[in-house]
This record gives sequence, structure tokens and C-alpha cells, in this order.
Amino acid sequence: MNAACHSNTRRNASVPALINIGQQLGRYEVRSKIGEGGMGEVYLAEDTRLHRNVALKILPPDLAANKDRMRRFEQEATAAAALNHPNVAHIYEIGESDGVNFIAMEFIDGVTLRAKIHQEETELRRLLRYLQHVAEGLAKAHAAGIVHRDLKPDNIMITRDGYAKILDFGLAKLLEHRTLSGADSSEVATAVMSQHSTPGAILGTVGYMSPEQAQGKVKDLDHRSDIFSFGCILFESATGKKPFEGDSVVKSLHMVIYEAAPSITELNPSLPAELHRIVRRCLAKDPDERYQSIKDVAIELKELRRELEGGDFDTTVPPPSRSKTSSLPVAEGTRSQSFGASTGTPSLSTRASSAEYMVSGIKQHKLAAVITVLVVLGGAVTVLLYLRGRTTNTAIKAIAVMPFVNTSGNADLEYLSDGMTESLINNLSQLSTVSVKARSSVFRYKGKDIEPQQVASDLKVQAVLNGRVAQHGDNLTISLDLVDGTTGNQIWGEQYSRKMGDLASLQGEIARDVSQKLRLRLTNAEETRVVKNQTQNTEAYQLYLQGRYNWNQRTGPTTEKAIQYFQQAVDKDPNYAMAYVGLAESYSISDLPAGERFSKVQAAALKALEIDPSLGEPHASLGGSKDLYEHDFAGAEKEYKRAVELNPNYASAYHWYAEFLAEQGRFDESLTNWKKALELDPFSLAIGTDYGLEYLFYSRKYDQAIDYLNKLVEMDPNYVRTHTYLTIVYETTGRYEDAINEAEKRVALQGMKPEEIANGKRVLTDALKAGGPKGYWSKILEFAMQDMKRGEKVDSLLLARIYSELGQRDEAFNWLQKAFESKESDLAYLKVSPIWDKLRDDPRFADMLRRLGFSA
Repeated sequence: MNAACHSNTRRNASVPALINIGQQLGRYEVRSKIGEGGMGEVYLAEDTRLHRNVALKILPPDLAANKDRMRRFEQEATAAAALNHPNVAHIYEIGESDGVNFIAMEFIDGVTLRAKIHQEETELRRLLRYLQHVAEGLAKAHAAGIVHRDLKPDNIMITRDGYAKILDFGLAKLLEHRTLSGADSSEVATAVMSQHSTPGAILGTVGYMSPEQAQGKVKDLDHRSDIFSFGCILFESATGKKPFEGDSVVKSLHMVIYEAAPSITELNPSLPAELHRIVRRCLAKDPDERYQSIKDVAIELKELRRELEGGDFDTTVPPPSRSKTSSLPVAEGTRSQSFGASTGTPSLSTRASSAEYMVSGIKQHKLAAVITVLVVLGGAVTVLLYLRGRTTNTAIKAIAVMPFVNTSGNADLEYLSDGMTESLINNLSQLSTVSVKARSSVFRYKGKDIEPQQVASDLKVQAVLNGRVAQHGDNLTISLDLVDGTTGNQIWGEQYSRKMGDLASLQGEIARDVSQKLRLRLTNAEETRVVKNQTQNTEAYQLYLQGRYNWNQRTGPTTEKAIQYFQQAVDKDPNYAMAYVGLAESYSISDLPAGERFSKVQAAALKALEIDPSLGEPHASLGGSKDLYEHDFAGAEKEYKRAVELNPNYASAYHWYAEFLAEQGRFDESLTNWKKALELDPFSLAIGTDYGLEYLFYSRKYDQAIDYLNKLVEMDPNYVRTHTYLTIVYETTGRYEDAINEAEKRVALQGMKPEEIANGKRVLTDALKAGGPKGYWSKILEFAMQDMKRGEKVDSLLLARIYSELGQRDEAFNWLQKAFESKESDLAYLKVSPIWDKLRDDPRFADMLRRLGFSA
């Protein structure tokens, strides 16, 4: 710390356990054995540094001894570990401790997809949802150039909250060339085939491997092999049987290579033809005739699921024969020791029984039945007429634009899908009669398969707009659908196919079409603002989108990149006002000295207004500069009010205006603006943390501040600023042990070495025990002096606070003066922050407030 810290599985009895319960492997403490398979033993362990459960795969010595195999595996597993997707189980580490090689992976508490299909007999709608998740996760991996090679129901876990996670990306590479024993049926875990091109063998699971795998065509394996395996799983989910299941391994492999899979409708005639088409295309023998992107499969499954909502066929998967299920072991893929129970959702076959009961009742009571049917029909007509009127006439006054999905198969184009989402949000925000949810609230759903009704409920909107962006060469395709937040029904949909050169003008066209579908009566001025294209230069627009993508990462390096991209955008188009807005906002959070920082903020904001006086965003940036740097409070308030007036959906303007009012001690007015900011951006951690500190804490609502900030920690425990603010509140209220714990979490998230954290925590705790609060602050001062000797920057206000806590007022005011001279931004909170209460009775403090421009 420094001064700134303020399953039940198949067992093999002949293989002895490699490690013992309670054994320490690096930072992992082994808790229990949860499985064993071809890869080795699997244990539940605790990460003692981050205090989380992990699954440890212990590699058998013969696997780890082959250096060439380990090298190739580590290359691929390292790439797989970089995958960040909610439907892919994360690989944390490949390690070695005391001669034991292991892989630390995300521990999934749930059951395998195999168990969902064969044991719980889950209905097809739910299985398709899981498989859509799988396809989304595969798409992320394929975009990164990673192929799974051993996709099967055992390698897909379903969590307790109903999400699919793909296991073992990259691990198939490790088992190549390893001969496996015990292959006695088509249920065997792996099959080894002779290669045609090189000595050795290849891996694939019988019943799920592609024809090119079965023939040993190692060099031909690409993402389309995974698509074939996915088709096998989809077939099994729909029918309860494998598509290529012979009475021996050799027969099964022959079927994979030469025989067509049976039609799923032969096994279950009630299945939809669309599902049959999807399965058939996945299982094409020729890779060129399969889907060329798993993302396309995900999209088609999502559309099929929507159609099934109104279907009238039995979606329960037919159970396999008892002879095959009674002794079926839970495979290695079942990692959790506890299994989820059936959801109890009635299948369509169950509902049919209810219908039969109703019919039998009608036969017995014909007259009453006729009356009942007429009443029901009359009510249905009334409801339909109401819904039709509601769908066609009611204006939509609250909307969430969801993060557009990048379907290009290229992760480098995320800036395009993200940027177009943000641009559309900004365009629609020009409408004073519509509440448009801010970027940070909708982007929390990115990469998640969330139903529109859930989003609408969470964000309190009437409609949700979904989008997909695909770029192939110079061609750009954007698909949009506007969905009713109550019913989930599509209100409107459109597909735009353009050349990349038309990208800049397309933004305005989309904004116009969407605003028209909101069924609002717009003034001419509003229509002009919504469809306005800030630039006709596509290169400048793309650079702007890349700037926004980096700006939203909010780190030092990405902020520097954002500034570079925005500057390149204005170089391409000197009249691009929003690019100047991006520059102003980026400079405001940069690490430049205060004088240079705010000078650049002002220059960029004024240039933006010179080009387009109708923009609200530059006024908000100017308000911050006048407030925090010039201490021109009247001028700052004027700018904030103008920003809100010009863009009533700009959450940041309300946020910054609320901060300004709080620092002035005008807490009631501040609260109104906090509420508006949080209404527009309910899940913004930036707004939420500032509300907890600058409203609740500064207005002396200490208990409420602590409760609120801790709730934000539950929302996202990895957001550094929440821990920073909790540290300040705990220190001020005398809860120093809690302050030390929060500081520990903060520096861990910032990457400090564990041994340094442990040492710093011990030193602070000892100082607190020995000297109370003064002992604590003396040690913080010692840390600060050490940082300064190393040439690290320590804020003057931090030193002023430390000396204030130590009762050394002269030194405290000396550092306050230095903060005043260097114009540190946080001086703006001197009037209201409780951390300065120990100095308030000193005449020098009142003089400092006067010089800052605060009224008495």
C-alpha cells in the first residue's frame, strides 16, 4: 500500500490421487476432488489471493513431460485465456507448483448440457436458449482465431441462473498424440485416429467430431469443424439421440464420414422445419456447404425461439430408452458437486392435458360452455383491439438502444458496433419528449442474452432497440428491430445495406427512421437535430468512433488513444463539431497538469460551439472548466444550465451540475439533478459513486453513504472508485479497520503486488493498534514521503489532509496554499467536505474559501 491508498464423475480406481485435500498449489488451496477424465483430475480449490472458487485441472505427469506438446498447448491456452465472454468459462492460469502442473479455471456451479438433455429432459425452448449462448461464445472465440476441437454436451455447463458456459477452450491441443485406453463404446470420451500427413494421432469425441476430424485432416480443421460439432449437439437436443451413433467406434466414425444424418422430423414429427434446416446445414459433410459463421447460427436460433413462443408443437425432447440412460455416468463436464433441479416449467404436452380437461367439461355443460366461449372470444377481441391501438398509436417516450452486436467475426470492429450505438443514442437524445437511456446503463448488457422485457423492466422503458452490424470488405449491413418492452413483440424492423463510404450519412438516416417509429410529433427543429450528420467524411467518422471506443475505457493509455483519434478526425474534417467535443471530454480526464488540461478543454469546447451552437455537450465541458479551474461559479452554473436546456437527455450534464450544486452547499437543488442523472443513466457507477460521496457524505448522511456505496460494490466489486470513496468515508467516521480493508481492495484492483499489499496492511494495522488514529495518519504520511522521494506525484490536498488529521495546522495550510497555487480540482469541495472540519474554526480556512470565490 502507498500514500494514495485511502460432481459426480467417472472414476478410475487404478490412478492414484495426484494431490491431497488441503494442499497448497501456488496461491490455490485444494478443497475437494470433483472429477476425473482424459485430461486428469479436477479439484475444487480456493484462490487465497482473490478469495474465489476455481476448478484446478491437474495434468498427469506424462502429459506435462512432453515439452513440445506443453509449448503448443500453452500458446493456444494463452490465447483462450484472453477470451472475455459471458458464455465462455475463463482460464485464469497455467501453473506449476512443487512439480505439479495445473490449469486454474473458472468454477461453474451447475450441470452439464448432457444432464439437461438426458436427465432433466429439459424442454426444447430452453435448450435452444442454452445453445444460442453457446453459439455466441463460439463466435467470440472464432473471431479471435480459436477453434475448440472437442465441443460436446459434456463441455457445456449450465449455471444455476440459466446461462451456458463453454469449457476447455484450447485444451484439446494438449491431448493430441496421446493414446487413450478403455475405448469400449461410442460413449468413450475420445477417439484416436492415425494422421495422414504426420506421425501421431488427433483428438475428437465420437459422435461429435466433424468428418475432417474423423479422417485425420489436421490441416483442414478450422472454425467450421466446431459448427459441425454444434450441429451434432443441436440434433441431440432436439431428438434425445446422437446423429451418428453406431454399435462400435468404427461404425460411428464411418457414419460421420459417409452417411447422412437422419432427419430430426423423422424422430420427432412435431419439430419445426426451420430447425431441421438449421441442423441439416450445420451437419453438411463439406465444410464449404455448412454455415460459414457460427454467429449466423446464433441469429437464426434466436429468430426460431421467437417463433416457438407462438408454436403449437411439443417441445419436450423425447427421452432416450432406459437401457441407455439408467447407467449413464455423469461425464467429466459436470464440474459442480451439486446439481440444479428441474425448473418445473410445464411443457406444451402438459398444457395439452389441460385443454383436454376443458373440452371434456364443455361436453358435460354445453350451454354454459357456449356462453363461456362467447365471453372469452368477446374479451379476446377487446384485448386485441386494445393492443392494436396501443401498438399503432401510443407514442414511445422512453427507449433503450442496446449495444449493437458485431457479427463480422472480427473483434477489431467492436469500435464500429459500439460507436454506432453511442451515435444513435446521442442523436435520439436531441428529442426533448423522449427519455433515452445513457450509454453506461445499456452497455452493462453487452454480450448477454437478455430478453427485451427484462431490459425494459430494469431500465423502465417502453421499447428496446436491438441492432446487428456486419462488415465484409467494403460492404456494411445493419439490421435493427424495435421491440415492445411489455410484450416482446416486434414493432418495427429494417435492414440497411450500404458501402462503407456511406457510413457517415447512414447515421442520420437510421436516426430519422427510428425517431419516426417512436410515433412522436416532432417539430421541424427537432427533426433537423435528430438527422443531422456532423460530418460527411466517412474516414473522420470512423476515427471519431474509434475515439469514443477508447474514451469509454477510462484508463490513462486509452484516454491518450482517444485524444489521438479525435485529433485525427478533426484533421480529416476541421468542421467536425462532435470530434471537438470528444477532445474536450478526453482532455478533461487526462493526466495533464491542471493549467494545460483545462486550457485544452476550453479551446476544444469553444471550437465545437463555433461550428455548431446547438450542441449541449460543449457547454457542460466549459462548465467543468469554469467550476474546477477558474472558480467562476456564476459562469459555470450558466454553462451547466445551457447544456441541460440544449440536450435534456445528456446525463453527464445533470451529473456535473449536481456536483457543482453540492460543492456550493445547495444540497436540495443538487438532489433534483442527481435524480435526473440517475433516471437517465440508472446503472452508471460514475454517477452513483459521486452521488454517494458528494451528496450523501458531504451532506453528513454518513450511514446512508456507507450503505449506498456498499450496494454499488455488490453491483460491481471491481470498480476502483467505490473502494476509494468508502475508504474516505470510513476514515472520516473513525472506522479505520474498515478503511484499511477498502484500501486493500483498491490497490489489489490497481495491480499492486500481493506481498506489497500484505505488508502495507500489516504496517497500517500495527500503527493503528499502537497509536490510534494519529498512528494511522503518521504511517500514511511516511508512505507519502517515500512516494515523493521516488519521484511519484502526491497531491498537495492529500498532504494537507494528513497534516490536518495529525493536528499540525501550519503544515496543513502550507499544503493547502500549494494546492491553491497549482489549482487542484478537488479544492472545489473545500466548503462542504467533512474531511476539512478540523480546520474550519481557523481564520485561514475562511480566507482560503474567500480566495476560492465561495460565499460565506
